[in-house]
Amino acid sequence: MNSKLVFGLGLLALVFALPTALAQGCADEASCTALGNGNAALGIGIGAGLAVGLAGLGTGIAQSQIGAAAVGATAEDAGFLGRSLIYVAIPETIVIFGLLISFQLVGAL
Repeated sequence: MNSKLVFGLGLLALVFALPTALAQGCADEASCTALGNGNAALGIGIGAGLAVGLAGLGTGIAQSQIGAAAVGATAEDAGFLGRSLIYVAIPETIVIFGLLISFQLVGAL
């Protein structure tokens, strides 16, 4: 079976099953009010984790393609080394943006 299909189906199952599995029921009124708005905190935590995780996943996929091309170009002509390092570093900004978004989400708690 195609690995991308398996990964996509696993991610889809995780997205649909995770909120149900992590949902917390309240035993009584006091425990619900002591928790505050627990569902919002759960959503923010999941959103922060997804922001960093999916940004890192996308960056890893991009860097695998860019890194292979950069090594090939540098092997043919050493003059491409500087440009290749810049091209490899550009996808890292996506992870930094994901990390900043997660900091903003956690700061909203």
